[in-house]
Amino acid sequence: MARVSAPDEVITRLTGRRVVRAPRPGGALSDAELDDGPVVVKRGHAPGATTAEAAGLRWLAEPGAVAVARVRGSDDEWLVLDRIETARPTREAARDFGRGLARLHTAGAPAFGAPPPGGPVDAWIGLAPMKNVTGERWSPWYAEHRVLPYVRRAVDAGVLASAEGAVFERACAAIPDSAEPPARLHGDLWNGNVLWTATGACLIDPAAHGGHRETDLALLHLFGCPHLDDVVAAYDETTPLAADWRERIPLHQLFPLLVHTVLFGRSYAAQALAAARTLV
Repeated sequence: MARVSAPDEVITRLTGRRVVRAPRPGGALSDAELDDGPVVVKRGHAPGATTAEAAGLRWLAEPGAVAVARVRGSDDEWLVLDRIETARPTREAARDFGRGLARLHTAGAPAFGAPPPGGPVDAWIGLAPMKNVTGERWSPWYAEHRVLPYVRRAVDAGVLASAEGAVFERACAAIPDSAEPPARLHGDLWNGNVLWTATGACLIDPAAHGGHRETDLALLHLFGCPHLDDVVAAYDETTPLAADWRERIPLHQLFPLLVHTVLFGRSYAAQALAAARTLV
């Protein structure tokens, strides 16, 4: 039987640093201390999950637009990141974040659905699978690869009734097309994945891919974000948004709401259906 490496041995192999304090055993997420500072150690919930996350973090960090958790090392099972010390968010930090997010989106992607370089096609958003299949036009790509797969999963699991699934199908047929180019998205930009530090916002835990920039903004609106008005105002000053972009927030929230319906059940189905009905 092959010997399973202990977490501290894995960390040393991935980072080249000596472990001063090992992570607690058995946890999927734990703190540890290396000889050059504190880190967070994550064990992937499925093969390739840590590979996808590491590739996404590196891709988001590449333009230097927004602070992103630094990858210290990764493999197909483990991910080691610098630990982030949090602080109270300020309005100025929020405005800096808005400007940086606009620049990040402008850095672009090769296509809608494009995975980060080195990232797998079969990726994840949280604990839900997410396939990074590319498309040239946003509307059909969003319907087929970001909405309908989760509708089908929810119907198959009995979380949505067949008649409710048909509401989403009609909504997808009514999605307006967009002239926006593919943006470099965080992809899971809810408030919990924006950590505030003494020097500003720092992004963690992405489901990075090429998509519509309004999707990240809609995610920020879904569960709230400190000083969100300042974030949006600074974003709009940096890269102006369409005048009617707020009307499309429910459209872009279909994706995360359906993911939550699949992961957490019926409690999110009503919100997802309400968002779909704004289109039909």
